[in-house]
Amino acid sequence: MIALLHIDIGGIQIRVKLYSDGGARGNPGDAAFAFIICTDEGRIIKENSRYIGFSTNNEAEYSGLLAGLEEAWNLGALEVEVIMDSELVIKQIRREYRVKARNLKPYYDEVTKRISDFKKVTFTHVKRDEPMISRADASLNQELDDHELLKKIKKN
Repeated sequence: MIALLHIDIGGIQIRVKLYSDGGARGNPGDAAFAFIICTDEGRIIKENSRYIGFSTNNEAEYSGLLAGLEEAWNLGALEVEVIMDSELVIKQIRREYRVKARNLKPYYDEVTKRISDFKKVTFTHVKRDEPMISRADASLNQELDDHELLKKIKKN
């Protein structure tokens, strides 16, 4: 799978769009995240979702971002446009908001460390109804539904 390629003096660059979402039922509660990596034209290269256990909504948002950045790096991306509906995460990473919650500081630190590996990373806040964010949201909610079903099966 190849993303959009640009020729640059330094060689070949790969640019991708990373859509990420996270959620927790109960906040904190059962939590999951999902991410989708696409070319600039919108062709999906990779998507994934994961149940992460008991967590806050914001921790799940950060977890999805971290997993998506790791996968973008593994795919060979050098430039990433991160697109999320989490205003808090986007504004914290852009340094428009301070990270006040102690539980989010390690996530913030890890994201800032990870983005330094890329040539360029931009962060865009969108509304929840953006189609790829809606798709990621549906995927993470399916993870949560599946986990709930497994808990019920194990009880019986």
